[in-house]
Amino acid sequence: MSGLGLGQICSWGALYYSFPLIAEAMGRDLGWSKTELYGAATLGLLLAAAAAYPVGKAIDRGHGRTIMSVGSLTAGLLFIAWSDVQTLGPFLLIAGGLGALQAAVLYEPAFAVIARRTNGDARSAITALTLWGGFASTVFIPLVQILLDGFGWRGALLGLGAINLGCAALYWLTIGPSRTHPAERDASVPSGAPLANALRSPVFWALALAFTAHAGAFTAFTFHLYALLLERGFNTQDIVIAMAVIGPAQVAGRIAMSIFARGASIRRIGSVVVLGFPVAFAIFAASEPSLGVVIFVAALYGASNGVLTIVRGLAVPEMLTTQNYGAINGAMNTPATIAKAAAPLGAAMLWSLTQSYAIVLIAIIAGSLVLTFGFWFAAWLSQTRAKGGATC
Repeated sequence: MSGLGLGQICSWGALYYSFPLIAEAMGRDLGWSKTELYGAATLGLLLAAAAAYPVGKAIDRGHGRTIMSVGSLTAGLLFIAWSDVQTLGPFLLIAGGLGALQAAVLYEPAFAVIARRTNGDARSAITALTLWGGFASTVFIPLVQILLDGFGWRGALLGLGAINLGCAALYWLTIGPSRTHPAERDASVPSGAPLANALRSPVFWALALAFTAHAGAFTAFTFHLYALLLERGFNTQDIVIAMAVIGPAQVAGRIAMSIFARGASIRRIGSVVVLGFPVAFAIFAASEPSLGVVIFVAALYGASNGVLTIVRGLAVPEMLTTQNYGAINGAMNTPATIAKAAAPLGAAMLWSLTQSYAIVLIAIIAGSLVLTFGFWFAAWLSQTRAKGGATC
């Protein structure tokens, strides 16, 4: 687990958290606009949405080691190619490729590998993995800044490329072939039956709605938090302090869950934690500008998001089925990834209507309420189905 966890720190750090820092330096050097730079990121996330289901299906068939190793190897080569970019066209192709590879190396494929390795009993392993992944921003944001200061954005990209090449070897060694093939499934059950049954279940669609709403609200808030706090009159130092709280709060939330909710069901944990999002956003919207309030909101938001990551990884095996985890989770993650890609641009368009983030906050609060009621409905449906003895 430590090897897979270290790989997640590197994969999240390189493919996700490094982009805003690299994009800022690259835009200044080449004179490219934020629309051009972040449009490439949106393209990559849309491609990740398209890749989520086939990647999950391939992992279900026992190809987890190949998917994650080759994905990291390809990412390393693309980072190296990115370091030599001079024009927009090649950058769009590279950024699109790196975005698509998120579907092969981040939490969702790692969760699918764990689910296959543990044959559905994945709770402790997924919790442990997210504890590792929670340190990605803490490690990589300062690391990337050090590389930028010392070697420029091109040198930083070469460094990230080398890290991903090493990560490919780590995944290959960590995800042994014997561990990607648990007990054979019942041959009398058609291979596509669990997915087909899941798609007919209202629990699947309620969860998909909830997690899609979360992806949109989370991404809009994360991408626009810096500008939102500037608009409210905070200085750069206070903003950095507030944003720095989110990562440790995610880890703290996951540790608290592992200690105090060890025996609780995922539906019960999720039903409590989803309340943290509308409460945090409502306090943020209603309060006067205050660093103390912002730090409290960042901590509540981070802790809630940290626990929800585990809930998202375990909802399928605990509320739907333990079979075909990768394909089902990939299908559920597709609309969420599309929402993640569209949310930053949608928030920017809402801001342009009034030149204020007030309407953006209203939209984020609305999305968090959809998350809350959607998950509550899914929990109620799955509880009712469990009492009735139905299976997916």
